Amino acid sequence: MLKDNKNIKNYIGTIIILIVAFLVYLCATDVFKVLDPVLFPGFSKIGPKFYDSMPKLWKSLISSLKLLIPGYFGAAFSGILLGILIGTNPRLNKTLIPIIFALNPIPPSMMTPYLIAIMPTFYLSSVAVIFIGCFWPFLNGTINGIVLIDQKYLDNSKVLELKGFKKLLNVILPAAAPSILAGAGTALNFAFILLAIAEMFATNSGLGYFIQYYADFSDYARVIAGLLFMGCFIVIVMLSFEKLKKKILFWTLNENK
Repeated sequence: MLKDNKNIKNYIGTIIILIVAFLVYLCATDVFKVLDPVLFPGFSKIGPKFYDSMPKLWKSLISSLKLLIPGYFGAAFSGILLGILIGTNPRLNKTLIPIIFALNPIPPSMMTPYLIAIMPTFYLSSVAVIFIGCFWPFLNGTINGIVLIDQKYLDNSKVLELKGFKKLLNVILPAAAPSILAGAGTALNFAFILLAIAEMFATNSGLGYFIQYYADFSDYARVIAGLLFMGCFIVIVMLSFEKLKKKILFWTLNENK
């Protein structure tokens, strides 16, 4: 109970900001009507549309997860694996770093039309867009984490005669974990952005498609309902990720104390 109260206190500022934003929007729309009622519908319109759209929003969320999960975790697996290979091999690192620098800045959204053309299905092209966007943060985070490992950890591994897989599992990965998880957080942000882009261009379902579909019909009450639903889902995922990261990096928190 005390822990729950402490968690609530941590978000008092956030709650106040949300309440103020809600009241300002309410006054500007439903009360004083100073905003365009078509582009900025009041909560009196958004509320019923949000409730009516809930079944469709849940179906859209499931459809989005079918793109998000394979794209993100596929990028995590391949990015971390390749990052370990490059980061632990100085010669390979020097050879591939210029290529990584050249390819990394290319926005995956620019590749969407090309991926739609070459992939056999729209589903695979959408997953590919998310995969590409998430791959680079995982790869860079892993390489940087390994290359910048404090020398004392490597010296300790020599003293303990740790080699090969044991050294990787017990020294390299734990020491590089903060950088890898930082890349994972960046990749997660990119995943949501690219998910919406992919669904607007290459699918006929999902939260991005839901928002784009009703925007085309100027039903902005449903558009805002979709944005609110998606925003709530993203907040839940990101907060869950932060909790997971703290559990994995518990030893860094103890060091900071």
